Amino acid sequence: MPKVYARRRLSILAAAGGLIALVGLFNGPTASAALPTPVSAATARSYLSQLTVANEDRTGYDRDLFPHWITQSGACNTREVVLKRDGTNVVQNSSCAATSGSWYSVYDGATWSAASDVDIDHFVPLAEAWDSGADSWTTARRQSFANDLTRPQLIAVTDNVNQAKGDKDPAEWMPSVSSYACTYVRAWVQVKYYYDLSVDSAEKSKLTSVLNGC
Repeated sequence: MPKVYARRRLSILAAAGGLIALVGLFNGPTASAALPTPVSAATARSYLSQLTVANEDRTGYDRDLFPHWITQSGACNTREVVLKRDGTNVVQNSSCAATSGSWYSVYDGATWSAASDVDIDHFVPLAEAWDSGADSWTTARRQSFANDLTRPQLIAVTDNVNQAKGDKDPAEWMPSVSSYACTYVRAWVQVKYYYDLSVDSAEKSKLTSVLNGC
């Protein structure tokens, strides 16, 4: 079983990030978090060949233009739904907040026992989407993108790992657990294809390289 961390120890994580990832590779769960299964590598390669290649433009971006963590049902918002979906033995209170459970982060191989140590990552970040065509969308379309539970767009991962990823595309950032690379890029391409978002040349080159090895 992977070690369960009850609280943040940033200095230890910083010193042992590589070791944690390695432990996750060999001792972590063999299955990924329960996000919708991405398309196959062959389908992702086909989708990628159809994406427009264009330079990115972040002019006018504001995170608030993508309403996120909207109510999904009852008292549960999108974040809480994903925490429940991706966790193990998750208990929620009457407000739908997770009060206990554990979360295995496929990006770095760490397992957490506090929901506060977990972020919900957008595989394709909101700013990246804006750069790639979402600047022309309606607010309703951006809201759907930011809360998409149908496609492999949202996943619970270690919070500081998500923060390190930020708005980077795969040419700039990939999960440290290399065994997750194929799943990651398959999901990335599927989301970009569904939402008709473009890719820049470096991004396409990296996606092509990883997919060719899947």
